[in-house]
Amino acid sequence: MLNRIRKLKEAGVVGINNRNRGYIMPRNPRHLYSRVDDKVETKRLAIAAGIAVPELYGLIHAVREAKDFARMVEGRTDFVVKPAHGSGGKGILVITERRRDMYIKGDGHALSAAEVQHHIENVLGGVYSLGGQPDQAIIEYRVKFDRVFEQSVIVVCPTFVCWCTAVYRRWPCCGCRPAVQTAAPTCIKVRWARVSIC
Repeated sequence: MLNRIRKLKEAGVVGINNRNRGYIMPRNPRHLYSRVDDKVETKRLAIAAGIAVPELYGLIHAVREAKDFARMVEGRTDFVVKPAHGSGGKGILVITERRRDMYIKGDGHALSAAEVQHHIENVLGGVYSLGGQPDQAIIEYRVKFDRVFEQSVIVVCPTFVCWCTAVYRRWPCCGCRPAVQTAAPTCIKVRWARVSIC
């Protein structure tokens, strides 16, 4: 285990704290954090800038509106519920299918409408929000990976500012730019959660 960690460090791979301190924080001014801490505002700004975002099915502001989620997702087989001010994926409920009057999560667990409503009420109460503050529940389209990414590989490369990127047919699938030009970058491929030096 320590040998793997040493190899990753020698390859220039940084931990999450170093990544945040060295790459994320210097490029993201603190006064703009409120824009990204609010997913509703982030969605509005992205739409205004012409950036594609998942379709918003509805926004729930108060507990009395929680039962309205069923109307918002009527005729849809899958959707996502998430807190507007959540972080780290906490509070995100992903419904992947419907069977009769049940809502099925990705792990196959079935929820009744009352259980989904209860989850939404927890979101509104701030159970998952930053600082435990009252929140809004976003009901939106569930993004699905395109089949083109079934053969993709995640590459961690210290020569890029954005050090985690999806690669398809040997080409990066994001807008990473080299931080330092090198003749032969050392990359670490992550395939099915296995890390190996290439």
